[in-house]
Amino acid sequence: MLRVDRKKCVGCGECEEACAFEAICVKDNVAVVDPNVCTLCGACVDTCPEGALEISSNSGEADADLDLWRGVWVVAECRGRALAPVSLELLTQARGLADRLDTALTAVLMGYEVGSESQRLISYGADRVLLVEHPELAAFIEEVYGNILADLVRKERPEIILAGATAMGRSYIPRVATLLETGLTADCTGLDIREEDRALLQTRPAFGGNLLATIVCPRHRPQMATVRPHVMKVGVPDLGRKGEVISISPKEELLKHRSRVLESVKEQAEGPNLTEAKVIVTAGRGLEAKENLALVRELADLLGGALGATRAVVDAGWVSDRSQIGQTGVTVSPKLYIGCGVSGAIQHIVGMQGAEIIVAINRDAEAPIFNIAHYGVLGDVKEILPLLIQRIKKERG
Repeated sequence: MLRVDRKKCVGCGECEEACAFEAICVKDNVAVVDPNVCTLCGACVDTCPEGALEISSNSGEADADLDLWRGVWVVAECRGRALAPVSLELLTQARGLADRLDTALTAVLMGYEVGSESQRLISYGADRVLLVEHPELAAFIEEVYGNILADLVRKERPEIILAGATAMGRSYIPRVATLLETGLTADCTGLDIREEDRALLQTRPAFGGNLLATIVCPRHRPQMATVRPHVMKVGVPDLGRKGEVISISPKEELLKHRSRVLESVKEQAEGPNLTEAKVIVTAGRGLEAKENLALVRELADLLGGALGATRAVVDAGWVSDRSQIGQTGVTVSPKLYIGCGVSGAIQHIVGMQGAEIIVAINRDAEAPIFNIAHYGVLGDVKEILPLLIQRIKKERG
């Protein structure tokens, strides 16, 4: 809620003018807030010259209590009984954050018969693993996972919680933030620490990927963020590293839910998995017609790679949305990325700039993708691809 410090407020009316919702008025030289109208947008807080306004949680958590929150947590994700790669990416990044804060790094591992992955989490940087195993956790139910994680946080008070911006993370991490009455920054691409107050600097694309915004959560804990897979590098594991594994039995009331999983069906994808492919050949608007997509598919098959696409190609109905790379698609980091008629809009670049080698084929010399490409081919993709395919076939006999 929005609170007014009556000792600081001088009744200047700046907040009243700044409020677009007419939720504040000055009475008897003090700002008065209508909580039924206030949207907590924060415009008045930024405007107040006396610093008399602040947004606080309903629990009334005081700023001084922030010192009671210590530690960095990574929510490790298991698919079946195997760790998702994003968990290892997060551990590598979180290890650096924890070292700068001079605090411990904890991995939270939930599931059923997943304990064998505990030592792997330790080898990638965790000081300890909170292992929560139960048959009810074999199937992912966001209500159950969210309740258990929120309960652990209330007991241990970590200052930072990181999770993958995967289908699983996106479904229940917001629930945890709501239960804890704190903020959450989704789909982050960068994380840093502000030394003076231990604030987590959370960077993510904004306005459709046209700019990068850095977000902080200065008055509430924990600070929570989900991170897009494949935007952070995985470190080298220390197989001899020692850590503590703490087994936790969840309380029965936390396991109650209103859903029932009838069946789990593994999706049958065409070709290699896009997010795990070492080679990706991407179709862009420069192909001009759907029939030219066959050239991109053939090149991808020759290289043992996966077919990717820009949003324009997906919107045209040439391929399914599972092939879309970018801000509103998937993030990839292959060893080799070949853009065929891809102009290089910032929304697309956000999803593929982690590739080790980027090759761009485009007839527009001013195409933005040439600014990040390691190798560029200037020409009509419809003429170059047949020549490239022919050369590869020839080299292979």
